[in-house]
Amino acid sequence: MAEARPPRFPWRAWLRAMHRDLGNAAVGLTFVYALSGLAVNHISDWEPSFTSYQETRDLGGAIAGTDDEAARAVIARLGVAGEPRDVYRAAPDDLQIVFDRRTLHVNTATGRVVDEGQKPRLFLRAANWLHLNRGKRAWTYVADAYAAGLLFLAISGIFLNPGRKGLWGRGGVLVLLGAGLPIAYVVLSGGPDRSRRDDGPARGAPAASEAP
Repeated sequence: MAEARPPRFPWRAWLRAMHRDLGNAAVGLTFVYALSGLAVNHISDWEPSFTSYQETRDLGGAIAGTDDEAARAVIARLGVAGEPRDVYRAAPDDLQIVFDRRTLHVNTATGRVVDEGQKPRLFLRAANWLHLNRGKRAWTYVADAYAAGLLFLAISGIFLNPGRKGLWGRGGVLVLLGAGLPIAYVVLSGGPDRSRRDDGPARGAPAASEAP
């Protein structure tokens, strides 16, 4: 009678369970980083965190007083929160009231106000703030943990399926294709050095004709 073999450790089942649970836990952060990444990738085409607006308001008559007095009157009547960064006259009847992301162009003779500025985009402003790691140090630890989790998901995913669908079959081919894509792009595009040559000399650096 053949001797019974001890049961093998079900490592693939454990790996699949860990991959599944960690993947579910990472869904929220993946949405944040993926959507923010799409937005920031096209920063040359649009402002990913803010949207521009322009509105015209009529205060119903001339606004008298010094620049500061006129500015306080306009701010109070429009219900604008916060203190302006600057108040100045662009012309005798053109008072400019400047906030961080908002400017009130006031015609003091007629009381007509053009309010223009930027409003934060819903969700994307916060997502971009997190993605670019402009928060406090605590978020660095969260981002590092998320990156480590993605590495685990990527590595564990390679070993989930046995046989022809796994690492030694179709899965291995797809792994090579995925790894080859960034490598091929760097080689064909010329990589970081090519980008620096295309961008010209760094800001503050003398041009070739100005070099000593």
